[in-house]
Amino acid sequence: MIRYPRDMIGHGPVPPHPQWPGNARIAVQFVLNYEEGGENNILHGDAASEAFLSEIVGAAAWPGQRHWNMESIYDYGARAGFWRLHRLFTAAGIPVTVYGVATALARAPEQVAAMIEADWEIASHGLKWIEHKDMPEAEERAQIAQAIALHTEVTGAPPRGWYTGRASMNTVRLVAETGQMDYVSDTYDDDLPYWLSVSGRDQLIVPYTLDANDMRFATPQGFNAGDQFLNYLRDTFDMLYAEGEAGAPRMMSVGLHCRLVGRPGRALALRRFIDHVQSHEGVWCARRIDIARHWARMHPPTRRERPSQMDRARFVERFGGVFEHSPWIAEAAHDLELGAVHDRPAGLHNALARVFRTATPDARLAVLRAHPDLAGKLAAARRLTAESAQEQAGAGLDALTDAERARFTALNAEYVARHGFPFIIAVRDHDKAAILAAFERRIAQPSEVEFAEACRQVERIARLRLQDMLASPPPSAGTGTGPGETT
Repeated sequence: MIRYPRDMIGHGPVPPHPQWPGNARIAVQFVLNYEEGGENNILHGDAASEAFLSEIVGAAAWPGQRHWNMESIYDYGARAGFWRLHRLFTAAGIPVTVYGVATALARAPEQVAAMIEADWEIASHGLKWIEHKDMPEAEERAQIAQAIALHTEVTGAPPRGWYTGRASMNTVRLVAETGQMDYVSDTYDDDLPYWLSVSGRDQLIVPYTLDANDMRFATPQGFNAGDQFLNYLRDTFDMLYAEGEAGAPRMMSVGLHCRLVGRPGRALALRRFIDHVQSHEGVWCARRIDIARHWARMHPPTRRERPSQMDRARFVERFGGVFEHSPWIAEAAHDLELGAVHDRPAGLHNALARVFRTATPDARLAVLRAHPDLAGKLAAARRLTAESAQEQAGAGLDALTDAERARFTALNAEYVARHGFPFIIAVRDHDKAAILAAFERRIAQPSEVEFAEACRQVERIARLRLQDMLASPPPSAGTGTGPGETT
């Protein structure tokens, strides 16, 4: 089985309605990353100084040395930036989620007390604010456990949400395996929460953002001034708000850092954005834990059989009849690179159609000849497949007058004699009169033209059948794949 682990379809073209509280048009969520005191530093047992997300754009790590300027920039976030943002959000009455690095929280007792007093959610941001991409799995698992334990000691309660940020391909799976998180946010792939099947359990994912994020003040080609940040946040909000007014509410995440947006010239832009948000009706400003609990209540996980994860025997049993009496198409499709996109009608149809389209002309002709005549002898003898019988009955072809039956019989014989295969049409797209008119029009076409048309109709019939077979709405459910998943 060649299987592609990334989920490139998600909720699809019509996401579920989130039903935000108060029928809100948008959920806005502010995250304050508290990392100061948890960054790379030889004082913390690390090999070098920090080089990420500071005013020193392009900074390099100093192996074996402390970096005075870098440390003082991070210190500003704890000493001044945090308190400026604390005053801003508490004055506005907006709840905040803190992504707290456990070792940073342990070095910030007054800030933690202020977070708790304000009823902010304190989610885990890992044990240390360091890179995890090359960390051995066993070590990362151990650090996750240490982070949860230290977080609980420092805040008085275990975290219910998680975001590592500088994650590895194992991070989401390892965090989900703890069974302790109401949500994980180490993804940037959607505007709504969703369920991810990880190691046999359903883990809720509440995606985060790197675009509506003040980190772009510290990256090349990022924000250079507060008005750029404000304009981007406002445009993002206005777009999502308009989508919500149109009946498709979304979630907007705003990522913040004490040492970045906590600077005066940037904090003013944030305050102006908050004013913009609060000038609109139908806005739910919530903590991430509130969003997670709402989603779990309104959109609980559901499980269904996924075509991309079926073994060959089950796949052929289920889909071998989609192309009439031609299970070889399903057999070959099973060998393609299948993934989450093939668990929905359009994707699975594409996989099956690829096999059909690349087959030899003789093989495709055999598929055409496997189809029954319309209202022919097989129908009269009740020997059609269940799918064909249902389709012909749906178009009224099981209740013909004697004259209609005679006309269909004559057309069938003439068509097969002329083209060498039965007349094929997706009867569900037409009524009886339209089918008869198409029959009489197409019978005179050149055989090569009619062969191509018949092949298109075969594909259309297969698509309609798959829509019936996979009719249950693809969840917002524990059926997707994602970073670090094993299936």
